[in-house]
This record gives sequence, C-alpha cells and structure tokens, in this order.
Amino acid sequence: MTLHSTPIPGLIVIEPRVFGDDRGYFFESLRRDVLPAEVPEFVQHNESMSKRGVLRGLHFQAPPRAQGKLVSVVRGAVYDVAVDIRVGSPTYGQYFGLRLDAETKKRLYIPAGFAHGFLTLEDHTVFQYLCTDYYAPELEGCVKFDDTDLGVDWSAIWNSDEAFTVSAKDQVGQAFAAFKSPFTYGG
Repeated sequence: MTLHSTPIPGLIVIEPRVFGDDRGYFFESLRRDVLPAEVPEFVQHNESMSKRGVLRGLHFQAPPRAQGKLVSVVRGAVYDVAVDIRVGSPTYGQYFGLRLDAETKKRLYIPAGFAHGFLTLEDHTVFQYLCTDYYAPELEGCVKFDDTDLGVDWSAIWNSDEAFTVSAKDQVGQAFAAFKSPFTYGG
C-alpha cells in the first residue's frame, strides 16, 4: 500500500498493491499501521449505488460531529472531488479531484474540514466510504456543486452532452461566497 500526498494538505491518495491471477485478485483495502497517526478511527461504513451521470455533493458534516472519510469504488467509476473549507488554510476554497474506479482500487482519505462530492461515470457504480464519526443529519451541510467561485470542472472528465442527475437538496447547496465555514485550519 502506497500513500501519495496531494496539493491540498491532509488529502491522501491510497494506492493498494493488488495481487491478481487467473482466479481473481486480492488486496489489503485498509491497514491502520500504514495510515498517518492523525487519521482517526473509522466508526461507520456507508455504501451507495448510482446510475451513470449522478452527481452527489458537495457535502460535509459540521463540528462537533465532523466526519473524515475514506472513499473508494467497488464497482464502476467516479470523478471524486474534495474542497478545502478550513478557514485559514493556504488552500481554502481549492479543490482536488481524481478518478476512482474498481479497476485501480485507489482510495482517497478526506479529513474533516472538506466538502466532498462525486460524479458517477458508469451505470451501477458502487461507492463506499468509511467515516470517522456517525451521521448527524442536523449537522449536515452542502456547498453548491457548480459554484463558479470554486470552479470545479465536472465536465473535464464527463465525455457526454447528457445533463447530470442532481438531487433537489444538492441543487440548492449554499453559494461559496456566502458560506460561513464551521472549520478552521490547524496547520
């Protein structure tokens, strides 16, 4: 298992070593002893299945129940995006995006203090995320996925004229310019 840093402090791409032969494959999907000490324990495991073109996000859960997430794709592929919403961070308002898919089995660790979303690139995509705190609906928030101040280029990986499918809740996410983040950067 190899850890790769990203241009945004705290985000970590995890690339497992996959062993395959004519029977199938094997890989370690998580090793606590390989992750940095500042990564909290995971207490909840979520899974979603989406058709092609579903865009979910940009979501976060506020303190005191803020969630870090370890995200991966079991089947299909997504374009995964994390936006730094930690006030005082040198990368505040910047995003990092990458393709996660069942073939490469890469994972992304997203600490608390980020808004997260993804766009499914294939039908029946199964997306999993381990969370560092339990779901608390009263603390969930959403930043508008297509906010021009963020500049997330969802279409860069979307080779289609088809519109994305976005939930009513996500369509009315908060504008970034008016957003008052509950997170601060710890250095």
